[in-house]
Amino acid sequence: MRVKARHSWDLSQDQAVRLQRELAEEVVTEGDPGGVRKVAGVDVGVKGERTRAAVVVLSFPELEILDWAVAEGKVEFPYIPGLLSFRECPIVLRAFEELSTEPEVVIVDGQGIAHPRRLGIASHLGLFLEVPTVGCAKSRLWGMHGQPGAQAGSYTYLYDRGQVIGAVVRTRDKVKPVYVSPGHLIGLGPAIRLILATCSGYRLPEPIRWAHRIAGGAEPDGREGI
Repeated sequence: MRVKARHSWDLSQDQAVRLQRELAEEVVTEGDPGGVRKVAGVDVGVKGERTRAAVVVLSFPELEILDWAVAEGKVEFPYIPGLLSFRECPIVLRAFEELSTEPEVVIVDGQGIAHPRRLGIASHLGLFLEVPTVGCAKSRLWGMHGQPGAQAGSYTYLYDRGQVIGAVVRTRDKVKPVYVSPGHLIGLGPAIRLILATCSGYRLPEPIRWAHRIAGGAEPDGREGI
């Protein structure tokens, strides 16, 4: 898959923060991808100074694996809350370059615009990939919210200073919700529907579940690999 080069990753913390504010102006939080047949999931595993990114493309709505790729390398950017994309995006983009099947929408284990500067990793990746991206995180980074209903499919909005920046979505009955926000080229409503449609009896969407397993060393058939 071809990846657009946007900027250098050799940045200081202050430079990264400034760049986030600039790039956030380019993020599009509208759109409803139609006729989607290929959905990718992204996750990154870090062990010591090494990182392993996995991208898995599933058919939709069948949710069967069509393609997958991994990339490994050294951690080059420190762990700083709010700057996760500068730590993980370079290795994720290398994995995308190895894909032979181009996804039509991408679900990222992380935040979209539910971020203090409106540029979480899903939004950042979306600008490079130029395809719709959705952030689906296991925990809140930013914003305030009430509790969604206990039933699967219930959700409540995530707010920051009166602005809706995402949603807290219950994907299974009486199980902890996930935090969904638009990454790029998609609206919140379609993003929520996509997350619910790609969950298959688990809390997390299948594309992310597979990406997490493969990033951790498993093979696509479930066997432990590297």
